[in-house]
Amino acid sequence: MATSHPESRPDTTTEHGWQGQRLAEEVARVEGVGLTLLAAGDDWWAIDKPAELPSVPGRDPSRFDSVHSRLCRLSADTRAVHRLDVATSGVLLVARNVEGQRRLSRLFQSRTLEKRYVAVAAGHLTPDEGSIALPLRCDWPRRPRQIVDFLHGKPALTHYQVERHLILDGQRPDGSPQTLAASRVLLTPHTGRSHQLRLHMLALGHPIIGDGFYARGAALNASPRLLLHAAQLVIPSATGSDAPSLVLNAPLPF
Repeated sequence: MATSHPESRPDTTTEHGWQGQRLAEEVARVEGVGLTLLAAGDDWWAIDKPAELPSVPGRDPSRFDSVHSRLCRLSADTRAVHRLDVATSGVLLVARNVEGQRRLSRLFQSRTLEKRYVAVAAGHLTPDEGSIALPLRCDWPRRPRQIVDFLHGKPALTHYQVERHLILDGQRPDGSPQTLAASRVLLTPHTGRSHQLRLHMLALGHPIIGDGFYARGAALNASPRLLLHAAQLVIPSATGSDAPSLVLNAPLPF
């Protein structure tokens, strides 16, 4: 069942968020297509995307199932605004119509949105806080993988903050038990490059646990899924600094 964060209140850019019976009815409709609704407004949905479900359909007909295709059953005018990697879970905004797509897309393009992710990365990071500025581009022969490229890459900036250090129980490829030092990390991307958080953590020597593209050995085998979650999306008010922002939170699944 979707619940609203106490501070979650849409601004005039995204119209008014629904409350009470109207929201409850929309929760039920969205659950009917196998999704979890976090909040909704006249021209948008905020979905808690599960890991391994694509944001939009793939080119292969066998990969048609996605958040977008499911919501199209509720509104044929559904429009994508942004995407999360297939393996990443968390807050995903979807427009209900063209007007919603136009408004939300402007916000993403202006980079005024605040995105916060939670990840579990291999090893104990030190220092506990820092920034990673490494340019990225697509590794075309191995796409969708990305690589760091100082000559042709696009600027990418991520801030990280360690929340706590962990010891994970895992296993070796032969099935024998193995422990792994890890860190739960809050990640704030200031750019939106593909696989940015995954590549930046890898570049620090601390790949995200369960990353099928970039982790190896114990870091790959310690989790059946990528431990990366889009935990919060904050949309600033368009009516002035004193007006409340829209704060969308997706519960941490790991």
